[in-house]
Order: sequence, then structure tokens, then C-alpha cells
Amino acid sequence: MPIELLMPALSPTMEEGTLAKWLVKEGDNVASGDVIAEIETDKATMEFEVVDDGIIGKILVPEGTAAVKVNAPIAVLLEEGETAQDISATSTPAPAAQPAAAAEEAPKGAAEKAAPPAPAKGDRIFASPLARRIAADKGLDLATLTGTGPRGRIVKADVEAVAAVPAPHPKSAAPAPVPAAAPAPAPSVSADQILAMYEGREITEVPLDGMRRTIAARLTEAKQTIPHFYLRRDIHLDALLKFRSEINAQLAARGVKLSVNDFVIKACAAALQAVPDANAVWAGDRIVKLTPSDVAVAVAVEGGLFTPVLKDADTKSLSVLSAEMKDLAARARERKLAPHEYQGGSFAISNLGMMGIENFDAVINPPHGAILAVGAGVKKPVVNADGDLSVATVMTVTLSVDHRVIDGALGAELLAAIKDNLENPIAMLA
Repeated sequence: MPIELLMPALSPTMEEGTLAKWLVKEGDNVASGDVIAEIETDKATMEFEVVDDGIIGKILVPEGTAAVKVNAPIAVLLEEGETAQDISATSTPAPAAQPAAAAEEAPKGAAEKAAPPAPAKGDRIFASPLARRIAADKGLDLATLTGTGPRGRIVKADVEAVAAVPAPHPKSAAPAPVPAAAPAPAPSVSADQILAMYEGREITEVPLDGMRRTIAARLTEAKQTIPHFYLRRDIHLDALLKFRSEINAQLAARGVKLSVNDFVIKACAAALQAVPDANAVWAGDRIVKLTPSDVAVAVAVEGGLFTPVLKDADTKSLSVLSAEMKDLAARARERKLAPHEYQGGSFAISNLGMMGIENFDAVINPPHGAILAVGAGVKKPVVNADGDLSVATVMTVTLSVDHRVIDGALGAELLAAIKDNLENPIAMLA
């Protein structure tokens, strides 16, 4: 019988997406693993692979359609011997969003019926070849997974969603219940009331896209639920600038040019190794400490920002970090990053120094434990170690810290390690 192709969940948090582009048309033959469409999530444009062989019988959702719910039918695939006349019995258009009130009145069993049951022991497990390969790499048992593909088939997104969830730690006793976060207060004025204030004035209304909605929600959550505190230090950059100039001259033949930001990334990664208790994130009912230094770096893009993560930054050379950062930033601006490239990490860097900002306070990106706001290096009069007045290039940094994860003294120790690394760059690389 015809197979419905459903809007895939391309990340663990994805609830809806935009069908940006169809790469096939009705009547085309496709094979398992073929890319048939491009799907826009709130952060990236990703490819959608078909998991069965067949013919594209009908496209249910035209390209450019926004806010298509995950698991809504978007096309129908015909198997060998089937024709377009077989489609009407199986295909249904993508459902509209159900009102909250109606959803509450739905029978409790409806949601359970929507998801196909996990296969019983001994039953054949239906999974795409790509999903099987990823599961084998991750050491996951397919029998424990529930598929969201056609006919309950396990697809790539199902395996990646499970792999992205950390395994529960054994506990000798159940942890104390964590009180639920208070609901966000309702806005004091509505959009209509705001518009009424500007009646008669020339205005332009800008609809919110998925990225802007996500940024608004996450940063509102961060400021309402994370107890931020801030630590500031001035860092003298003259030794680093001299060392950078010398090493760039030696790397010029290889086409490598290191930026100050590359040194900041390396300094933070090394500091997290020197102060391992600060290399941690908040996980609701526990603190999770990371062993490697996975450092996220904010990248401005049109309409918002990404925070791609440089994994194992403590083990990588400056030239490797520089190349990786350039690649991630370029693909971020094209919205071509995969979810695993901008999720995770314990620490973030936001650098506005290149825009002339001397100091600012950054908002923590949950679940990170801290974020470093980096300002511009500015020539300033300073008193040197001999007590004489001199001129130095000074960069002000501010460490925003989640007090649930990192206390004041620990945060100060981390920032001191970052400062020491930047003021003694050769020692940092030893």
C-alpha cells in the first residue's frame, strides 16, 4: 500500500519545520537514502532522506510551506505495482495545529495510539540502513526504540534523538523533587495595544521566524530562571599581540592567519581543564561535569545567532581551532549546521570586540554554566610592576556565571586562569 512520508524530527527539540524545497517531483523514482527535500528547522536547513524505494506518487505539502508539524504527512510514496489511484485511501493532508483547549479534551489514549508500539522481542525490526548504522556506532539496541517513520520504521532522527539524551545515572536514593519553574508572566500589553500606540505612524511589522522565536524563548528562560552573577577582569594583550604577529609571519606560507579570538578559545579551553569543577552544566536535578573542553562561540547571522561548538578544544592546535571556527561560522551564516554542531558544550564565548564594544554582559545559553563576554583591546595608561606609568593594550572581559553550577570563588578561579593564559600565551601552548 502507499507509504506516507512524514515531516521528520531533525533534532530532539524540533516540533515543526518549513518545507523549504522539494528535490523531486511527482512520478520520480527514488531509492532508500536519496535526498528528496530540504527542511528548515529553527536553526538550520537540513536534508530529508527517503527510507524506502518507490515512486513519488503525490506531494501533499508544497515547498515554502512553514510551520509543518513533525510527523504530519508531506508526500506519498508508491511501491511497485501501485498507481496514483491507490493514494486516496491512505493519504491525508498535513493537519493544522490543534487548539490547546481541544487538545486537553482529547481522550488520554489518543496520543498513545498515535505512536507505533515498540516491537516485541523476536519480532522483525523495521529500520532504515542509515539508522541501523548509527545505532551500531552508538551501541543502541533497535528493539528499545520507537520509530516515527512510515509504518513505525526506525529512521535516522529516532536514533539521533535517543543518542542525544544522556543515559540515567544509577542512584542509591531518589533525589529530592525539584519544584517546577513558575510559568512566565503574561505580557502586560498585547500586540494590538502596542500597535494602537503607534496608530497613524509609519511602521513595518516583522513576523517572527523560527530562529527569532527560539532566541526569544531561550533567553527569556535564561534571565528568568538562571541566577546570573558577573565577574570582570582587565587583560593586558601586548604579549599576546606580539606573539600572534610572530606566529602569523611563520604561518603565512601555509595560508593560516590566527585571530585574537582563536587565542581566546584556546585560553578558555585550557582554563576549563585547569579548573575542572567549572567545566559543568546544570541538568535540573544534578550538575553534569564534562571531561573535555567543548567551547561554544556565538556567531551573528542574519536574523539571529548560532553558537557552534568546538569540541575537544583543549586538545587542538591554534591552527586547527582557527580553521574549524572559520568553517563553522561560514556554514552557520548559510544555516547549514547540523544540530550536533551547535548543541552541547559547557561554556560559551561572545566576542563583540571587533565591533568596538569595550565591555558588556552576556546572557548564559542554557544549559551552559558560564559565558565570557569579550570586549575590544584598547590602549590605556596603566601602572606597571615597577610602579611607573606606561601604556598597554587592555581588553575587558566579563564572565557571566550560573550560580547554581559555579560559586563565586570557583568562577573567580576560572577567570584568573583565562587571564593568565591570555597574558602568557607561550606558556599556555607548552
